[in-house]
Amino acid sequence: MKKVDNPKLKQAGKNNIGLTRDDYLGQPTTLCRGCGHTSIANMIISACFELSIQPEKIVKFSGIGCSSKSAAYFLGRSFGFNGLHGRMPPLAEGALFADKSLIGIGISGDGDTANIGLSHFKHLSRRNLPFVYIVENNGVYGLTKGQFSATAEKGLILKRQGENPYLPVDIAFEAITANATFVARSFAGDPKQVKELIKAAISHRGTAVLDIISPCVSFNNQDYSMHSYSWGKGHEAPLHELEFIPPRDEIMIEDFEQGSVREVTMHDGSMILLKKLERDYDPTNHAEAIRILEESHQNNWLITGLIYLDPNSSNLFDWYNIGEIPLNRLPPDKLRPDKASLEQINQRFA
Repeated sequence: MKKVDNPKLKQAGKNNIGLTRDDYLGQPTTLCRGCGHTSIANMIISACFELSIQPEKIVKFSGIGCSSKSAAYFLGRSFGFNGLHGRMPPLAEGALFADKSLIGIGISGDGDTANIGLSHFKHLSRRNLPFVYIVENNGVYGLTKGQFSATAEKGLILKRQGENPYLPVDIAFEAITANATFVARSFAGDPKQVKELIKAAISHRGTAVLDIISPCVSFNNQDYSMHSYSWGKGHEAPLHELEFIPPRDEIMIEDFEQGSVREVTMHDGSMILLKKLERDYDPTNHAEAIRILEESHQNNWLITGLIYLDPNSSNLFDWYNIGEIPLNRLPPDKLRPDKASLEQINQRFA
């Protein structure tokens, strides 16, 4: 596959809006050396730089945990809001409802999402708020010394916790059954796939959930753990090779055999190219997405890639007919109805 290069990308390492990758950096990480969260933060930086997004147009949301600390390590020029444990989704919903021109990126963890915030996560998904929801999933509460989270597999044995007796919560499955319109899973040890999925998620006009297995090197990186680097590398089963193509780039796919590439067009004209591997998988089939997750559970596969996408869905802004001018910048005459309009409204309830 070949992509026509934009000359601006070659000028002193700058993107289409004249920024370098350093303009998207955050604070130096304080996470443990080798933590998967650091790799994910780096891929968010790369994705936003390559998409030429103005950092000030992005707002970051996070809850509590090691994952939520990582929001400080990327996009230092973007505004960020660190909320209560599990309460990141309603904060994002309120802020983006008030200003739909912003791009919302949420960073959460498996405890923050699958334990304490599961209800908020499910309702955000079904409302289809345009929002990138990244779950850095390591199976433990790393910030408080490694207690099991809801995504830890049954039978996992940890030194300080004993054996986990519970079946796990599958974040991708929960998102699909809640009718999220973009659901993907990846592995922090596969940074290229992580980056392409983040780019596609940012361009999606709806709730985009990325469940990224992100090993905790301090408390849950044993070879037998399903959240470890070694297990992930040994069991990863990609559904496809994925590349995201922005609408401004020309696409040339003559390098692939006919029928070996599936093209999925997004709302804004961008495209996701999925090169088929062993499975002929259709990510726009809702029932097939649930089936492949069930199959992965039975076979202990770490299914990665774009699991489900509804490219034609309407979203929360459409349902409430939110105008192009953000609510927080509407002039008083637009916010305050005149007397005749108030009387007309009151007559409906008379």
